[in-house]
Amino acid sequence: MTQPREETARILVVDDDAIIVESLAEFLSLEGYQADGVNSFGEAVTALERRAYNLVITDINMPDGDGFELLRLVRQRYPEIVVVIITGYGTIESAVEAIKMGAYDYLTKPIIDDEIRLTVERALQQQSLIRENRSLREALDMRYSLDSIVGHDYKMLRIFDLIETVADSPTTVLIQGESGTGKSLIARAIHHRSARRSDPFVEVSCGALPESLLESELFGHVKGAFTGAVGDKEGKFKAAHGGTIFLDEISSATPALQVKLLRVLQERRFEPVGSNKTETVNVRVILASNEDLARAVEAGRFRRDLFYRINVVTIQLPSLANRIGDIPLLAGHFLKQYAAQLRRDVTGFSEACMQILQRYHWPGNVRELENVVERAVVLSKKRILDVEDLPEHLVEEVRAVPVSPGVYRPMSLKKALEGPERQIIEQALRANNWNRQLTAQLLEINRTTLYKKMKRYGLETDPGGG
Repeated sequence: MTQPREETARILVVDDDAIIVESLAEFLSLEGYQADGVNSFGEAVTALERRAYNLVITDINMPDGDGFELLRLVRQRYPEIVVVIITGYGTIESAVEAIKMGAYDYLTKPIIDDEIRLTVERALQQQSLIRENRSLREALDMRYSLDSIVGHDYKMLRIFDLIETVADSPTTVLIQGESGTGKSLIARAIHHRSARRSDPFVEVSCGALPESLLESELFGHVKGAFTGAVGDKEGKFKAAHGGTIFLDEISSATPALQVKLLRVLQERRFEPVGSNKTETVNVRVILASNEDLARAVEAGRFRRDLFYRINVVTIQLPSLANRIGDIPLLAGHFLKQYAAQLRRDVTGFSEACMQILQRYHWPGNVRELENVVERAVVLSKKRILDVEDLPEHLVEEVRAVPVSPGVYRPMSLKKALEGPERQIIEQALRANNWNRQLTAQLLEINRTTLYKKMKRYGLETDPGGG
């Protein structure tokens, strides 16, 4: 007798012949499965409503329905359940019909023990794959949903609306923002909210590849196209057929490659390196740059016609310093993530620690914040993270103030004055209920200067939520 499995599969046997149901259920029980038997279509429907099954083995002919009807119901209501059809009157036509309708297999009576044993094992493996694929899809949906992109700042909320609007269109999207602001995450969110979500998402970091290899990486090459091309290679555009290709750091593309990209964007056609054969692809293109491409065009580093072709819908990601109200949300998100991943009993931040995080200028943006939180979770021995759990350089920069006599730390005057200037501007804004015109008059500076300083210090909205 086979020992029961750790997670025993439950099987429903459906046949109008009580002897077959009893014998087959007994055989499956001896094999270590939990087996239930019923004698009609109606009893099968009731059993499925009351219990969760992994596998249904059903006869075709029943007094109140048939196996095809039951198969159709299972596929509609319980897509994770695998169905095996059995009958005493098997024909090639009915077998083909059963498989087309979604049955895993089709067996004819009399049922042979070894045959049903092997069929059940393979069918349950199929059921396990279905469940695993669903879990993976749910994990991807969660990872790349808008809920996974943390942010309540009004700039981020506008970006969320824009993602929702453009996701299901074929429109080219340009994402601009500093390094570490989450451009790749936004691109993946667009793909996973589109009709192309079940097709490939292919990411290419243009700045990470040498000029000599980038064109081959994107468009492929044929054998002998250049030294080292020992065989044909499919490019990333071809690999992304039907789905989305994400070209990061597009500003690093050479002028020659920019010409080829322009043609692909206009016609979705290209030739692999060393080939005269034209390839055609159906692909959605998302591009990203940490450099302002409009300025690159003016400086002559980026083709004007290509810029106008990709600048259809532009998403401008704000730096973390310009969305300081989101820092507690992001820090809490990363804390929860790494505490669970590293199995550490860390539950929050002290008030002083959070103040430091919100006053730091974050040149590495969200990516740097994530690294800081991960480091603190790894090194801290306390449940509540405090200032001493943060990198020393970060704390020192935030606390940079004019130094008392006799003590000097190397620092530019501009850097030393940033902390006090930000504090004075914020206090003046609060005193004037965030009225910019009154604040500028009080500080005796023009409004343009005030706006620039507010943007620099992340004071475009009240960090306290007021």
